[in-house]
Amino acid sequence: MTYRIGIDVGGTFTDLALYDDSTGQLWLAKILTTTEDPSKAVLEGLDSLLLECGITTSQLGEVSHATTIATNSVIQRIGPLTALLVTEGFRDILTIGRQKRWELYDNSIDQPKPMVRRRSTWEARERILFDGIVKVPLDEASVIRAAKEMQEAGVKAVAISFLHSYVNPRHEELAAELIASVAPEILISRSSEVSPIYREYERTNTTAMNAYVMPLLGTYVSRIEHGLAERGYSNCLYIMQSNGGLATPDVARRFPIRLLESGPAAGVIAASKFADAATSTQLLSFDMGGTTAKMCLIENGRPLLTGQFEVDMINLKKNSGMPVSIPAFELVEIGSGGGSIARVEMGAIAVGPESAGSFPGPICYNLGGLRPTVTDANVVLGYINPDYFLGGKMSLNAEAAHSGIREFIADPLGIDVASAAWGIYEVVTSNMAQAARVVSIGKGKDPRDFVLVPFGGAGPLHAIRLGLGLGCKKVLFPAGAGVASAIGLLMADPAFDLAQTSVLTLEPKNLDLINQIFEGLVKQANDQLELSEITGEYRISRSCDMRFVGQGYEINVPLPKGPYKLDDMEYLRKAFFDVYSTTYGDRTIDTFSEIAGVHWRVNAVIEREPFSFALTKVGIQSLKGSRSVFFPEAGGFVNCPVHDRYSLGSGDIIHGPAIIEERESTIVLIPGSSAVADKYSNIMVTI
Repeated sequence: MTYRIGIDVGGTFTDLALYDDSTGQLWLAKILTTTEDPSKAVLEGLDSLLLECGITTSQLGEVSHATTIATNSVIQRIGPLTALLVTEGFRDILTIGRQKRWELYDNSIDQPKPMVRRRSTWEARERILFDGIVKVPLDEASVIRAAKEMQEAGVKAVAISFLHSYVNPRHEELAAELIASVAPEILISRSSEVSPIYREYERTNTTAMNAYVMPLLGTYVSRIEHGLAERGYSNCLYIMQSNGGLATPDVARRFPIRLLESGPAAGVIAASKFADAATSTQLLSFDMGGTTAKMCLIENGRPLLTGQFEVDMINLKKNSGMPVSIPAFELVEIGSGGGSIARVEMGAIAVGPESAGSFPGPICYNLGGLRPTVTDANVVLGYINPDYFLGGKMSLNAEAAHSGIREFIADPLGIDVASAAWGIYEVVTSNMAQAARVVSIGKGKDPRDFVLVPFGGAGPLHAIRLGLGLGCKKVLFPAGAGVASAIGLLMADPAFDLAQTSVLTLEPKNLDLINQIFEGLVKQANDQLELSEITGEYRISRSCDMRFVGQGYEINVPLPKGPYKLDDMEYLRKAFFDVYSTTYGDRTIDTFSEIAGVHWRVNAVIEREPFSFALTKVGIQSLKGSRSVFFPEAGGFVNCPVHDRYSLGSGDIIHGPAIIEERESTIVLIPGSSAVADKYSNIMVTI
């Protein structure tokens, strides 16, 4: 049973990658996502790919999966009725949020819409102080009364978030037991389990979002498991988390909030594995699919991690979205994909964030779409071959795309169709450049020092223009770029994170407490590894979110293996100063500044053996023909050579303008660029 498969569900396409560990052979597939029930496309795509390869489901040793279910349900608000149980007097915690405004001088802006309505929020009489001491015991009658009212209202899930439960979770545990005894059908999410760290609004919002997606995600995972079992699969199903680690279905059901960036995280994992091919550990991951585009900075071969991020941000403005306090790759995601709809707005072209999705899809899909999209523009410009879409499995209607752009863009602006299509292309590329600057320049990093790594079905179409705008000197197109997130699932390691909040200064008097915290977290990690039934060599790493005493926010500092001795205290201080200097500029170590650790973290990872693959067909001519393609540098449409990516051998060089086609995506080489292939089918472009 040497076969493994990765399946990534996106908003428009579902990608599959099947790998044979014994031979290194890789099979790829891409099919339209079944929006009404994404599990249908997963199982249908699985059946189709296995049939094509002559393999049965029972021969699979592992199935890894990434999904957008959690993200879509949060952004679109398609979850069931969810309740919130809070400490008495804190019913408005989600409505009040934080005072920070994402537009300081605009009095008309709206705060993020709370995940749970005020009328679905109940209070329990209880109070635990910041140090864990119980001031007011839990009034069990108030919890039982709330549970009965939730049941009568038809609540499907409830989030419990009491003050300071991250220090003492006993009241939350007792409340959960009481609700389960009264209304066993209601799913329960406790903040002391989901996000056991301080800052009440962020912790409560994270827990509420977790409860909100529990019913949908639970049903979805059960459908996948049931479908696999019907087909004879008896091994474990792994699901990608936002931190790039794989989790079991039980973990996904209990903590679906950890899957918010599931698909994008798999893509980042894939991008980070191509550092050797890029001859650089400084990479900028660029994932453009049918619905969204995602950016992530990879430094020293490792994607940047964050302990808190925002969902559903407005114009990439900080504090405009909903905060989520879980470990995740530091991504920026915008509504710019192949299916993003173009329109004329105030006399100019605008694109996204609304997407045509897989159905009705772009006009050229001939599935009922009526409004022009980025994909329609790429067809009109000659970048996409209408007869070779998905390797020829799907034909596109170029005439319909041409007519749609004329009706909705060209005629209203008084320009020709080619100029309108190029305008759409430029606008969406500019949008993605803005997102790239947020994760690079916004973090004090110069994008010119990074190699751009594009993937996703639409990423390679826009990558070189994007790299040109950012000043990147090189762009690496990894093998299988069109389904890179599915390939990333095969590369990912099972992993999970644990954290505990305890504000402790780095002083000798707190040494025993620090060691006790880490000892408890490591024990929890070992317990979870045993419960997960995942086997293999694993490593446990430590870190802490630290700050100067008096500061409002922390930075994450990697720490060595413990337990720590008195002599190590100065080393911990130095570790903080090193990270602080890297983040904010040089800072001399001094013995007077007090430093506090806030969130103590443990990361457990089961490390896999690395694998490699190549998609090259040896001895076959790469040039497959030519077609008319639009390049403004060349004055418009020119007769452009078209190459077959699978026929490019190691060392083959192609100069732009040119098109390089593969089944799942297309590379557009602009004039003045040159591409060279390596032995693993990766293509490096120098601008």
